[in-house]
Amino acid sequence: MTTIAFTGGGTGGHIYPGLAIARELAQKGSFRLVWIGNKEGMDKRIVEDAGIEFYGIPTGKFRRYVSFKNLTDLFNIAAGFFKARSILSHIKPDLLFSKGGFVSVPPCAAAASLGIPVFSHESDYSPGLATKLNLPFSRKLYTAYPDTISFLPKKHQEKASAIGNPVRAAFYNGDAALGRQFLGITEQERILLVLGGSQGARQVNELIEACLPEIIKDYVVVHQTGPSQESRIAATDRYKAYPYIKDELPHVLAAADLVVGRSGAGTIWEAATAGKPMILIPLAGSGTRGDQVVNAEYFQRAGAAELLIGDAATPENLLGLIKKLSRDSELRGQMAAASKKIGSVHTAQQIAEDIINFIKGDLR
Repeated sequence: MTTIAFTGGGTGGHIYPGLAIARELAQKGSFRLVWIGNKEGMDKRIVEDAGIEFYGIPTGKFRRYVSFKNLTDLFNIAAGFFKARSILSHIKPDLLFSKGGFVSVPPCAAAASLGIPVFSHESDYSPGLATKLNLPFSRKLYTAYPDTISFLPKKHQEKASAIGNPVRAAFYNGDAALGRQFLGITEQERILLVLGGSQGARQVNELIEACLPEIIKDYVVVHQTGPSQESRIAATDRYKAYPYIKDELPHVLAAADLVVGRSGAGTIWEAATAGKPMILIPLAGSGTRGDQVVNAEYFQRAGAAELLIGDAATPENLLGLIKKLSRDSELRGQMAAASKKIGSVHTAQQIAEDIINFIKGDLR
């Protein structure tokens, strides 16, 4: 049986897109699908819940600040390489697909050392460190945005192609009626959906809490707070908070009139697949490489989103944008159309077809 291995993890944004591709492969043929990820954290639970074999390895990462852990993690990275090499030698995959994140570097290096072909995907507008490190090991690199290719070394640009971000198939078929049924909200009410990613976002949560008395005059607010950040506001008919929305999220997104949230790759592309106008509050400042800012700016240039960055992210400015979009149905419609245009490509399906063709020898 053909075996295809996946790697990536650390956050949902590095796992769910890979799972979207895995599901497409499962629908197209009989494959053994295996995932190599972080032996700690969320990776194992999410992957095994999707019915895929999981192998954990030690991991480490390079922080963007001075830390003793940068030194100690070098040993974890080395250990991860040898553990990944042992796993790959045992399962003998026909191809390794990397969805990025710090955990992906040792398996990609190990695969290359064993002569196993590596395909990679970069979700963000600007390539991350893991993608840069994995690039020499990769035969093919997919990017979400055309401009991303220009950031790569020229000798590697010919192996790259812009194809969008993989999104789970359910987001293309979200049912607004099912979303409203899950939320207990009638068709007469407009919904503002707040998303901070799989881990939540304290800044976004606090801004929403500050504005809530005014927002609920126009919208029912559905708030994904993050598992570790419960809302400090009691639930009402106009405010519904959830630590995390899982299987129902495609339907909830379909029911939403406006989305407010961070601009991690997963959040914005899932919202785009549903064709939703967005107000984006990207993670910015020290401790981040600025990937969310450039992601958000791309969606702003495309006409799909309004932005609040850094000091501009105040309760007053957020409420002003929400009120403006609440009143201007034409603008909301234009933003929704721009969003849908970005999200209309079936990236996971295309990548799955490329993997199959490569294994068959039809793609080089």
